[in-house]
Amino acid sequence: HSKSVSARSTACRVIVHVDLDCFYAQVEMVRNPELRDKPLGVQQKYIVVTCNYEARKLGVKKLMSVKDAKEKCPQLILVNGEDLTPYREMSYKVTELLGEFCPLVERLGFDENFVDITEIVEKRLNQLQQSGCSRVCVSGHVYNHQAINLLDTTHVRLVIGSQIAEEFREAIYARLGLTGCAGVASNKLLSKLVSGTFKPNQQTVLLPESCQDLIRSLDHIQKVPGIGYKTTKRLETLGVRNVCDLQAFPSAVLEKELGVSIAQRIQKLSYGEDDSPVTPSGPPQSFSDEDSFKKCSSEVEVKEKIEELLPNLLDRIYKDGRQPYTVRLTIRQFSSTDKWFNRESRQCPIPPHIIQKFGKESSSVLSPMVDILMKLFRKMIDVDQPFHLTLVSVCFSNLKDLPSSKKGSIGFYLKQVSPPSGSGK
Repeated sequence: HSKSVSARSTACRVIVHVDLDCFYAQVEMVRNPELRDKPLGVQQKYIVVTCNYEARKLGVKKLMSVKDAKEKCPQLILVNGEDLTPYREMSYKVTELLGEFCPLVERLGFDENFVDITEIVEKRLNQLQQSGCSRVCVSGHVYNHQAINLLDTTHVRLVIGSQIAEEFREAIYARLGLTGCAGVASNKLLSKLVSGTFKPNQQTVLLPESCQDLIRSLDHIQKVPGIGYKTTKRLETLGVRNVCDLQAFPSAVLEKELGVSIAQRIQKLSYGEDDSPVTPSGPPQSFSDEDSFKKCSSEVEVKEKIEELLPNLLDRIYKDGRQPYTVRLTIRQFSSTDKWFNRESRQCPIPPHIIQKFGKESSSVLSPMVDILMKLFRKMIDVDQPFHLTLVSVCFSNLKDLPSSKKGSIGFYLKQVSPPSGSGK
């Protein structure tokens, strides 16, 4: 009985795969809006790791050498992307935002997330049935332009899922300025495969009847998520090159070659079957917020910007329930003579007596934190000289769980002795 229940529940699942467009390039365009309509590439070592769609139109491709990219597109603007901090922080903001809709969010790299929205869909389906309304409209594309049957609840669930995916994408754009694609299907494998059907900034829903068409459209087995490089090489020696080969391959031979569990798993994947759950990833490593503007050129204005950023950040930390031990201030300066932007950061440990106030009343943390951040600011900028800032960013990191305060627990006794500041422990 329990097996049939779990089989039924996996069949009724609705999973969204959210994949952000040219992620590193988008983050750079959010950080510096002047880059938005220009061909932009993000460089690591001698490679363009990603580029925006303006650059793609002019022939620049992902993972091209910088030399080739510059030849293809002389006006290409390159940004150094070797420091992953801004991408990591933005990536966690996306996961965090999706987590506000639904607790089941699993990160995949920096720019992809799976969200299991089965429960939200179920609630909306019940509301629809109670209101006696049977009209639901699909958001975005349907794979293969397949007709929707509103009498089939599996179809209706996926259609509701497409509306929720649209809400995710709208929220990510409204709050973080990022666009992305989404795929809606009954499992992780299929939602990931279908999400890139229409790019950029579009979404696609896959109905069960088109599942085999999608899976068989993959020209090589390495395109199946979950089949890695080594397994692919071993399958090739067995003469298995595409999904149809793998579906038709005798199970017994495959099990003998690869072992029972791997053989069964990949043969299931070749049919589009994937019952792996969406496992929530760990909490974010840091909380940051930033504000960019045309010009900020006085100490008073900088202080105002910091005071504007802090309440929202402190609120997010309060909700998270951990305490930060490090704070970082980043600024971007503009030099009118050389027409360049220069980013600079300073960080320091948060004094223990202030750390203890986190998670209590955030107003008591606000003013001492402003003072600390202003000290960091003065280490970077000589306030007696004219300056022109176009961005201020505040980041709290090195997050640790609150010491448990029950008497008798070891945390209670440890809390009584705060470590010497700067010990880094």
